[in-house]
Formats: sequence, C-alpha cells, structure tokens
Amino acid sequence: MAIVVLMTTMSFTIDMHYCGDTMVDYSFFHNASTCKMEKAILTASCGNPEMEKQSCCSDEQLIITGQDDLKDNFSKLSFEQQVFVASFTYSYISLFEGTTSNEVAFVDDSPPFIKRNVQVLHQSFLI
Repeated sequence: MAIVVLMTTMSFTIDMHYCGDTMVDYSFFHNASTCKMEKAILTASCGNPEMEKQSCCSDEQLIITGQDDLKDNFSKLSFEQQVFVASFTYSYISLFEGTTSNEVAFVDDSPPFIKRNVQVLHQSFLI
C-alpha cells in the first residue's frame, strides 16, 4: 500500500531528444544527451538562408505530476468524532485488562468420552 501511495504522489520528468522523427535518447533523471547534429554546419545546397537556420533536432519534455489532494490530517475533528475516538479507545484498551482471580473454571468437569483411541487407530505416537 505504501508503494502505491508513493508512486501516485511522486512527480517526475522525462526528457527526450529527437533527430528528425527518430527518438535518439531519453532520460528520467537528467537532460537527454544530444546527437550533436544541431552543432553541425549546415550546407546550403540551394542557397536558401531559411534552411541554414533550421535544425532537424528537437527536444521534448514530458512532465508527469503526482497527486496533491491527499486526505487531511486529524487535527480538525468535530465533537462527535472526538467522542467516538475517545470511547472506542477506552473500550479497546479495557479489553486487555487482566483479572485478579486465579480460579480455573473447568477443574470439576470430567473429560469427554472417547469412542475410539485415535492415536492407536492411526498409529501416530509422539516419541
């Protein structure tokens, strides 16, 4: 249960580096490493200056946020809730109080009648 709560409340980020339409690298803990294509000198075969400025590489960041609406603490209990908690605690603790009497209730009772001796019947003896 603790793992479920931890995983639903944890936020994390995934960094991805694309070169064209192909994903080159991804990372969970630090920035994704690049393919060094954006630093390469682009040659303009057609002489178009717009082609020289654009890069084929792109970086994408996927942010997954965790759950923030957890249950409030118990410092804001109503009077009825406080009465319930107090009475439940008192009755639960009183279940474990010991008795001062040392009387054994079953001393005068006779043992039950045994129709068959099960140990001899199954031949299982404690040695």
